[in-house]
Amino acid sequence: MLMAATAGQQSNKTQLVMLGTGNPQPDPDRSGPATAIVVGNSAYLVDFGPGVVRRAAAAARDKGLRALTPTNIRVVFTTHLHSDHTTGYPDLILTPWKMGRPFPLEVYGPKGLKSMTEHILAAYQEDIKIRTEGMEGASKENYKVNVHEISSGVIYKDDKVTVTAFPSKHGDWQETYGYRFDTADRSIVISGDTTPTQATIDACHGCDVLVHEALTMKFINNPMRPELQGVDIKTYAAKYHTTTTQLATLANAAKPGLLVLYHNPITLQPTKRPFASTPDDLLQEIKAAGYNGKVAVGRDLDVY
Repeated sequence: MLMAATAGQQSNKTQLVMLGTGNPQPDPDRSGPATAIVVGNSAYLVDFGPGVVRRAAAAARDKGLRALTPTNIRVVFTTHLHSDHTTGYPDLILTPWKMGRPFPLEVYGPKGLKSMTEHILAAYQEDIKIRTEGMEGASKENYKVNVHEISSGVIYKDDKVTVTAFPSKHGDWQETYGYRFDTADRSIVISGDTTPTQATIDACHGCDVLVHEALTMKFINNPMRPELQGVDIKTYAAKYHTTTTQLATLANAAKPGLLVLYHNPITLQPTKRPFASTPDDLLQEIKAAGYNGKVAVGRDLDVY
């Protein structure tokens, strides 16, 4: 199995950090979906699932990635507004702020993000009032969020990175996106939740790293799925997600230097969840489906 790189060895290089690789199942071993691109002392987040702030703090402490110290995080993107990708949003807004974040957040995502943000801030208005007007003396500006509702194309650029959004397809959602990050030394594409699309292939087109979700056929065909009982999983998967078989075909066309699998319904402790797939199931299925490129199953706090 391909091993993740050791953080800190290439501190000036672009690094991909898997902050959370889980799915809606509340697995103690896997936080909700959140990925970071770190370039030197700057970090760019994609999605903010549950646990994102503490996973960022762990990456800063344990991996030496000071850019991910929560008070340093400024630029954030979200692929779509499903709850498992956004329930860490209030934490990301408020916790680094009350710990001294020196700027408002800059957040990019689909239509609906502005309304979500306004409602979160409204829900915490008493907290904000107490912290800003009481003895804590928190900043009256830096809890704020500058929301950028986007469309496809280049949506962000600074001296370290260019970020391009491309459309994805995720069930009944009208607007969802994947993102390509281009830096001086790497190109990284993050799919978000999606069925297989030509847009993902075109966005990667030989990229250094493609981060993509995948459902195992073992999971789809397993009748012992307590979290999905009553749902026609095959119909659901066809409309909302990508199977390992489909991803093998997509990756063969996209030709990434490395394919990283994330946001999968797997378990790292199969004896406790015998109905779930394992990382080995993912790797075996995608290879059996004809993909022979470099592939890894992302785990929380892996660095590539």
